[in-house]
Amino acid sequence: MSRLLLSTSVAVFLAAGPALAADEAPLPPQNAKKLSEILAKVEQRDGFRYVKEVDWDKDAYVVTYYTSDKAKVEITYDPVTAEPK
Repeated sequence: MSRLLLSTSVAVFLAAGPALAADEAPLPPQNAKKLSEILAKVEQRDGFRYVKEVDWDKDAYVVTYYTSDKAKVEITYDPVTAEPK
């Protein structure tokens, strides 16, 4: 009986894998600006030192960077206009 339960559990887990992957955040839209263009704008900001992280969150890029005075800055950018939200 436990073998049947184990086999069923494994089969359900393997079948659910693709369904769980579908819940991931969608990709940027087709008409989105290149990420390099957005990062170039970030690099032009006053006091910019370095980019720590770039994330895609639902419908925007979230850029985390540090300034020369060690302040942490997090800005959300619209992917189509490349402007801060």
